[in-house]
Amino acid sequence: MKPFAKYLAESERTYNYRIKVVGDVPAGFFKQLRDKCSQFDIVKMGDAKSAPVRKVIPDFPAFPNQPMSIVDVEFRYPAIEPQIKQLAQLLGMDPNRVVMMTTPYEESMDTESDKIADQNKDLLDTPYPAPDAEQKALKKDYATGPYDHAVLKNAYRSDFTVAGGKTPPAKTTNELPMGDKSPMSNIKRQPKPATGANPRG
Repeated sequence: MKPFAKYLAESERTYNYRIKVVGDVPAGFFKQLRDKCSQFDIVKMGDAKSAPVRKVIPDFPAFPNQPMSIVDVEFRYPAIEPQIKQLAQLLGMDPNRVVMMTTPYEESMDTESDKIADQNKDLLDTPYPAPDAEQKALKKDYATGPYDHAVLKNAYRSDFTVAGGKTPPAKTTNELPMGDKSPMSNIKRQPKPATGANPRG
């Protein structure tokens, strides 16, 4: 039968994280960070590993073309990223240059990235398929420019006879008969009344 201490050790849960720091890291920074992280009861903290310089770093898009240091840590108590950023800031590090994620999440993202790269690997050097007959016919139509299509030139006209005969064109107001006599010309004016200056009216 196992002793209680062994059962307790086997049931103990730990928390694994990956800390990344972009840019140049001062000497002794990770040793000092380890001391600061002692509040989470460190199980182990690996040595810092350097990642190759890349033009674009997904975790640090604002810091291109810079080196990156990676440290894997294991705590007995959970931690969150703002706590680690604050500890790094206390050591004189820009908190924007520090990220922390759980190790299982980081490894799953790396696995997913590798799968996508393998799927797209054959697409880089694959030539385009040869054009078929329909594509060749369309190429002749579009090779002369967008305004030289047969459709735009009215090459395909629809001259069809409608059942019941053709409808006569509608008349516009310009085609209606226009009068040339003013309606005021038929009105007779009343005689003027007689006045002292004009007794005859």
